[in-house]
Amino acid sequence: MNFVRDVIKDAAIGVGIADDPASLDTFLKPGCAAAIWRRQIPPNVQGWLNALDPDVLPRGRVMLPTSAVAETVDHLFDMSGLPSGPERDWLQADISLLADTFADLMSAAFLRLRLDVVTTNACRKFHIDAVSARLVCTYRGTGTQYGLSPRGNAPERVFTVPTGAPILLRGTLWPEQPSSGLLHRSPPIEGTGETRLVLVLDPISEPDGEE
Repeated sequence: MNFVRDVIKDAAIGVGIADDPASLDTFLKPGCAAAIWRRQIPPNVQGWLNALDPDVLPRGRVMLPTSAVAETVDHLFDMSGLPSGPERDWLQADISLLADTFADLMSAAFLRLRLDVVTTNACRKFHIDAVSARLVCTYRGTGTQYGLSPRGNAPERVFTVPTGAPILLRGTLWPEQPSSGLLHRSPPIEGTGETRLVLVLDPISEPDGEE
């Protein structure tokens, strides 16, 4: 694991780069605005995801304990008509892994889980989310974009998270102040014909409450 303190090829100041999920604990260190698990989706799974009709990509929003993630995700897959097979099994297991890893890291009893299918410029403006922390993983399409902007303007240099690599981001409710100035956005894809499949996880203390 590397903790990046200067701009390098694939990260920016204050972004931790982990090569395994255990190293994501760098996210909790002072001055770490974000952490990226540097990995790739298995080629057979990525090819399968990229070839799927967008109409069968899973989508949904739910608040749940981590123990219910696998069953709930399987239900969302069934509702969308996602084809069965080893690739689907991998995706279900991976979402469960990310949920367990993130919940353990954040000591969260519950998670807000969202699967989005994106074809527009959703969240195209650079921003910081009004949460304590958030995990975003793009399974299909261009990954989340981020950059440093202490004054809140659009960053001069923009980095793109690789497809399949989860990024953990601190939000406005993170207790450490002042803000790091690290902003992020969804990549502008409207009109390109691209379809993204994005997982978003937020830690919550109550299943019907807000952080």
